[in-house]
This record gives sequence, C-alpha cells and structure tokens, in this order.
Amino acid sequence: MIFLYTLLVSLLTTIALIPALSAVAKRFHVVDLPGERKVHERPIPRIGGIAMAAGALLPVLLWARGEHFIWAWLAGAAIVVGFGIVDDCRDISPKWKFLGQFLAALVVVVLGKIKIHTLGMLLPGEDDLPGWVALSLTVLAIMGVTNAINLADGLDGLAGGICLLIFCCIGYLAYLEGDLLIGLVCLAMAGAIFGFLRYNTHPATVFMGDTGSQLLGFTAVTLSLALTQGDTAVSPVLPLLLLGIPVLDTLSVMTIRVMKGRSPFSADKNHIHHNLMALGLHHGESVMAIYACQTFLVVAAFLFRFHSDWLLLGGYLVFSVASLSLLMVAGRNGWHSIPATHIPRFSGFRYLKRLKEEGEFIKPVFRALRIGLPLLLALTCLLPGKLPAYAPYCALGFSGLIAAAWRFKRDRLGEALRLTLYLLIPFVVYESSQSTGGWIKGVPLRVYNAAFFLLAVLDILVSKFSKRREGFKSTPLDFLIFFLALVVPNLPEQHLQATHLGQVAAKIVIFYFSCEVLMAELRKNLDGLVAGTLTALLVLSIKGFV
Repeated sequence: MIFLYTLLVSLLTTIALIPALSAVAKRFHVVDLPGERKVHERPIPRIGGIAMAAGALLPVLLWARGEHFIWAWLAGAAIVVGFGIVDDCRDISPKWKFLGQFLAALVVVVLGKIKIHTLGMLLPGEDDLPGWVALSLTVLAIMGVTNAINLADGLDGLAGGICLLIFCCIGYLAYLEGDLLIGLVCLAMAGAIFGFLRYNTHPATVFMGDTGSQLLGFTAVTLSLALTQGDTAVSPVLPLLLLGIPVLDTLSVMTIRVMKGRSPFSADKNHIHHNLMALGLHHGESVMAIYACQTFLVVAAFLFRFHSDWLLLGGYLVFSVASLSLLMVAGRNGWHSIPATHIPRFSGFRYLKRLKEEGEFIKPVFRALRIGLPLLLALTCLLPGKLPAYAPYCALGFSGLIAAAWRFKRDRLGEALRLTLYLLIPFVVYESSQSTGGWIKGVPLRVYNAAFFLLAVLDILVSKFSKRREGFKSTPLDFLIFFLALVVPNLPEQHLQATHLGQVAAKIVIFYFSCEVLMAELRKNLDGLVAGTLTALLVLSIKGFV
C-alpha cells in the first residue's frame, strides 16, 4: 500500500502545486523567454521543477527516510534543487551549476556509498577499481548525466517523458532484485513526472527549468548506479542503455563542438531534437521519435540485463552509430518529412483527414468513451470483496459534495468532480486488486483487464480526432500511456506482488487520462459524467453497507 500511496502523493502534490507556483512565477518574472534557440513563442513559467521536487521528495520523506542511502540521495537532491532554483530565478553561470552538481555527487558517493567499483567483464581480472579511480569516475558520471538530462530538456515533454521511461524500467528492475527502496524512489519520481507532464506536453504551459532537469538527471544516474553496482547479477553496463538517448545526445553535440574548435559547453542547435525538426518533423513528432528510441533502449536493457557486458556495450555503440549516421545522411541529402500540405495526396491520410473534418468518426468513438468510462468505474466499485468501514460514508460525503456543486455552484462543478474522481479512482482500483467478490475470475477478469487497454485506445482516438482547439489534446503523452497500458498488465506475474502494483498504477493512470479527455470533450456539459460518478459512488456505498 505504501507504494501506491507514494505514487499518488507525488502525482497529486505535483498537480496541485503547479498552478499556484505558476501564478507566483508570472508575478516575479521567473519565466523562460522566447529566443533564437527556443521553440516557444511566449514567456513560460519555469517552476515545474519545484513542484516535481516537492511531489517526489515528500513521500520519500514520509515512508523511506530511515536508510542512509535515502538520506544521502535526499541531501544530494536538495543541493541540485537549491542550485536549480537559484539558476531559474537568477541565471547563474555554468561554473556555479557544476559546483552544485559536484557537491551533490560527492554527497551520494561519500555518504551513500555509491561508487562505480567494477566495470564487469570490460576489465577482466579486476575485481574492484582503485578507490580514487572509482571516486573520480562516479562523480564524473553523475555530473555528466545530470547535465545530459538538462541539455535534453529542449522540447515540451521531452526530458520528462524520457526520464519517465527510465524510472519505470529502473523501478521494475529494482523490484525484481528485491531493492524496494530504489523502487519506491522511482515510483515517487514517476508520479511527479506524470503530474508535471499534464502541464508540459505540447503546447506547454509550464517548464521544469534547471531545478527539474537536474533533479531528474541526478536521480536517474544515482539510482541506476545503486542498482547495478550492488550485490546483483545485473550488468554494470546497463546504465548506458537506460540513460541511452541523453548520453548519446550530449556526447555527440560536444564532439561536434570540439571538432569545430569551439567550447564543448557552448550553445548551438546540433541536438538530436534540433536535427529532427530540421528534417521537417513537427514538435510532437520529434518528441515521439525520441520517445520511441528511448523505449527501444529501456526494453533492450530489461531483456539483456544478464547478458555479456561486451554485448551490451557493443549493441549500444551500434545503435548510436546507426542513429547518428542516419541523421547525418538525412541532413546532407536534404531529406524531409512529408509536409502536412502533401498528406491529402495519399488516399489513406486523405480518408483520415476527411473523417476528422466531417466529425462522423468521432461520434461513435466519443459515445463509447462517454458510456464506457462510467460503466468501467461502476464495475470497479463493485469488484472489492470487502471494503473498509469508512468507505460508504466517504462515498456519501462526496456524493453530497457533487450534488451541492451541481445545484448551487455550477462553476465549481468541474473542480468537485475532479477532486472526487482523483480520490475515488485509486481507492477502488487498489481495493479491487486486493480481493474480489469471487464472482469475477478467469475469462471475465481478463475481459475486465482488457477493457482498460480499450479505454486507452478510445482516449487516443477521441483526442486525436477532436476538433477542439483548447483543453486536453492528443500529445506525445499518449505514447507513454499506450506503452504502459500495453506493457504493464503483461509483465510476468510471478515477479509481481499479490497487489499487482504495476497493473494498479497503469489502471489508475488510464482512468485519470480518460477523465481528462472526457471532461475536455464535454465542454463543461458535465451532467452525464456527474450521473455516472454518482452511480459509482452509490454502488460503493451500498456495497460498503451490505
């Protein structure tokens, strides 16, 4: 249960803090201004990292603060967050950034005992690296990856999505290895990222700033080293695959700068995302392409975690050379993606465009979502075999809140509905995973689980074919939702707890995503969703009393 609480506290804390912090940032001009190397056209608050830090650190402080490694990570994270806040507010020089990163790295190395003490079969015959080599290499790796994630934060949702994939993989690997502390920190980071991406997917309304990007990079490399440099059979080369795209991007741009006789830390537009956009890909398409590459690497890391160190290193080098060569050849030969104006020339795309313009396709799909979401929620409320004594009273209380808002304060109905759903969904999903009434098992249970995948597909179709210009729209976040919906329920069950934490988290996220899509599409005409939510609460209260 602590793992679920960790995910929810980090997610909801981040979501709750961002609007308030954005207002403060606008008042005190803590914003990222448009520029030659920027892709946004208006000032954007860069305080998302502060909300993410609060969301991620709070549950760890509540439930995992007893271990020295956790205290070391918290101290290091506090240092990078502190320097990041100053940088976001005052734009400090690179040397001060490096000082903060160096101090944070030193803290986790000295206090947390995190060191690269072995390179596996890359150095056969060497059980452990000399102390000074291990110390220097670890500090260099932590500082390097922290900067790599910072440099990767160039498009809306890019750094957050990459790190979400990284933390999901590290967390699952940590669970398989029995390291629940690393798994808990990964859940806290994943929840904070999901909360942040609600505001950061294109077009972003908030940026994470250096506070967020440095926290993500520092935590990702620290956890990956803690996982692979301990008493484990996992390859010590694995962090290279887990952190693959940011590391590749940073090393490639620095190499290009040095070859041109410039400082490796000078600014330019040679990053992978810049090259993809130069080939004609739109903002979201560039992010999706990088998500796909990072997904390939984390899946490879999971599948080949016990294989030869040389195989992993060789595979990563082949992937890197192939990717960079493809970009270089495409750029030199003037390859470009198909412009949107050319899409109608292809019958398949022309047909899809006509479906969107006519609005006929979205009608049955939206109807399925509008009916399916409340039905699935009501069914989930019906599943738990036994409910806590307080459950029916809370259900009646939230029913009264929604009814009062509907009757007396219509302008606050959306807020009351969101509050109720964001608390109801994790509760009933968790309780239904703990025990069912015994009437749903076998094929019906598999159909129930498959309904969440179908719900995710409906979400994507509705947001993609909607004519809305405002509100919740189809973004690269859809890819992450789709990936989790497809992969998490199919993880090997022998490795999961009885609570099926992975499935619980995936179902909660899909429910949340569905609520946002449906509420945006309903355009404040929430009566149908209100009726569905009240029905679910009524089912829960009756079941609790019976």
